[in-house]
Amino acid sequence: MHNIIVISGPSGCGKSTLIHQLLAEFPELNFSVSHTTRPPRPGEVQGKDYYFVSASRFARMLQEDRFAEWAEVHGHRYGTSLKEVRAKSSKGRTLVLDIDSQGARNIKRQFPEAMAVFVVPPSLDALKKRLLLRQGKLDREARQRLAAALKELSSYAIYDYVIVNDKLAAALADLRCLYISYCRQTARNSDKVKKLVRRRK
Repeated sequence: MHNIIVISGPSGCGKSTLIHQLLAEFPELNFSVSHTTRPPRPGEVQGKDYYFVSASRFARMLQEDRFAEWAEVHGHRYGTSLKEVRAKSSKGRTLVLDIDSQGARNIKRQFPEAMAVFVVPPSLDALKKRLLLRQGKLDREARQRLAAALKELSSYAIYDYVIVNDKLAAALADLRCLYISYCRQTARNSDKVKKLVRRRK
């Protein structure tokens, strides 16, 4: 069984902050490093933030069915390799993926035991304010992000849980509880119980 947690949400909802804080609190968690064709930004590290690859290399990986999910965003391709998923989500390890709804749908199709969490803003006004803070003004890129965010919100039904990120501490507490509950699922602890039963005999 693969241990996979998918966390998605529209741009500006604060999901990246939640993921970073969850990873800091639970060091046993692994973060999925995606492949991308976009160039690295200042401070980004190869193999830590992304696997930066050429467009031809990405296309070759697609032809070889080496991605669990992939998408094209703002002219660049992003994808999660099957190797990354299998290496970091087996033998008791849990993998956290920060992907969009299209990717979440593909992961759930291949790994139905994955837990999918959708992070949303408290209101559309709050989302607009967060995008304005990020962009500085409601320019073309900010409008594109807002349109993409609205489209992303319509995909909420594919997720197992929804977290409203109004106050960061409360949203983090919700995410923490979901992760702990996920770890306590019967399917993930059956071996421990079976050992107890065998010893009783």
